[in-house]
Amino acid sequence: MENKSKIDEIRHSLAHLLAMAVQKKHPEIKLGIGPAIENGFYYDFDFSELDHSPSEDCLPKLENFIRELIKQDIKFEKEEISADEARKIFAGQPYKLELIEELEKAGKKISIYRSGDFVDLCAGPHIESTKELDPGAFKLTKIAGAYWKGDEKNQMLTRIYGVAFETKEKLDEYLKMLEEAEKRDHRKLGKELDLFSFHEEGPGFPFWHPKGTILYNELENFIRNENKKRGYGEVKTPIILNKKLWETSGHWEKFRENMYFTEIDEQEFAVKPMNCPGGLLIYKNKLHSYRDLPVRYAEFGLVHRHELSGVLHGLFRVRSFVQDDAHSYCAPEQLNNEIIQMVDYAIDIYEKFGFSEYEIFIATRPEKYIGDDAVWEKATSALENALESKGLPYKIKEGEGAFYGPKIEFNVKDAIGRNWQLGTIQVDFSMPERFGATYIDANGEKKTPVMVHRAILGSLERFIGVLIEHYAGAFPVWLSPVQARIIPIGEKFNDYGEKVLREMRDAGVRAEIDKSDETLGKRIRAAELQKIPYVLVVGEKEKTDGSVAVRTRKDLPAMTEGKEAIKLEEFLKKTKKNILA
Repeated sequence: MENKSKIDEIRHSLAHLLAMAVQKKHPEIKLGIGPAIENGFYYDFDFSELDHSPSEDCLPKLENFIRELIKQDIKFEKEEISADEARKIFAGQPYKLELIEELEKAGKKISIYRSGDFVDLCAGPHIESTKELDPGAFKLTKIAGAYWKGDEKNQMLTRIYGVAFETKEKLDEYLKMLEEAEKRDHRKLGKELDLFSFHEEGPGFPFWHPKGTILYNELENFIRNENKKRGYGEVKTPIILNKKLWETSGHWEKFRENMYFTEIDEQEFAVKPMNCPGGLLIYKNKLHSYRDLPVRYAEFGLVHRHELSGVLHGLFRVRSFVQDDAHSYCAPEQLNNEIIQMVDYAIDIYEKFGFSEYEIFIATRPEKYIGDDAVWEKATSALENALESKGLPYKIKEGEGAFYGPKIEFNVKDAIGRNWQLGTIQVDFSMPERFGATYIDANGEKKTPVMVHRAILGSLERFIGVLIEHYAGAFPVWLSPVQARIIPIGEKFNDYGEKVLREMRDAGVRAEIDKSDETLGKRIRAAELQKIPYVLVVGEKEKTDGSVAVRTRKDLPAMTEGKEAIKLEEFLKKTKKNILA
């Protein structure tokens, strides 16, 4: 395992070398920032004073230039300076001057790093010298646009990305994984498998095709059944709700920039970005005794959030999505057990999809939040205690909780080793109180319940994107939009093929028939490219015997155990068993 602080220093130092190399080639450029990030680094540049910005064709030459710099044993030397000194050094660098101004106002120390004749505003840390770098262990990967400070009102800068590791061997492993990830790209496979599409008439809003809708519904029904086993009642709440509700919940103040708005009867309304306030109105609709608790509501709630166009990314970052949301209203003494049950639920579901490796995080109070600090500490302790009682290790994500409460996050590892953040469990003492939600305790007194927000899959859209890439489009039989394709070897066997099709559909198997004029080989190949679990070839022998010749997808157990064909009845029996598995 790599030393986290060391690899971050390596990546951060390579970001400086990238800026140094670009500035040596183009002294007139303006520098943004260049941090270490997961698996690599980037640096932002303003090339607006040049005739053109660099293209990705320039990256190999830029890489070689950086390797030449590495060979020069360049030092990274830190120096703390005054704001006035910093302004002199970066007199021609407006983005650096803006950062200096912010540091001065915040009363923070200002430091620079000198590397030869290159100077950058930076708190560090860095390696001591480029001799610590393996010249073959980094690669510049892409160029993208990025608004200064992530704000679309600011100047669009050019961001150059790189990946870096301690050794070339580790870099090669990572690049191989990236190559495999490109083949599994859910946007590419989603188009090839005819699952979904995006259109300029609705940027960031997925359009689900018939096959994709089957996949979507199967996933939703799977979680619906799992919810029933665990005592959740399913609810539905409106998509558009009055401004007053969002003021009460805290969304109007803390989450407004992510919301869509409309006006009805001269009153302000918002399209819901979250389901929780609507669920609270349902909870409040009747009196609750402590004997009723916990009350568990589940909702497949369609929510809308305003995302900047630059961050939209297939199903992973969209503007409308459905959450497998749930809210539990419980007494404080029930909280630990509720969290534990939800943790068990999440882990059970992930393992059913083949995610056997996972990491758990607790995300703590963010900059924008509701409720007092004591309540946040209490909620965070509840999450920690539940995980510790289960003996589950966890890490902390400082400041990444929801505005209404801290949360547990589950990160799972997929088939090619990538991590995905999926479900969350959030403890919320504030929102029930703001809404006046109550229950009657054993002494006949009104008390405020604790609200636990829970999503296992998270966004169904994003989870489907993850599944597409995890399975490379070859879904388990029960999830496959088409479970079997029938291919008659000639036109005179189409009638028997149609008979097989009817029997399969009557048995609940999702099947289709290919009666096209293409050759048998091409039709079989087309079915394989569609990742269909079973291809049934039928001809004279099969028609006479009432059988099907089965070609099973490579990742599935053989259906015929060496035989060329099996009786249709036997095939259906085995297939239904796989569907239920």
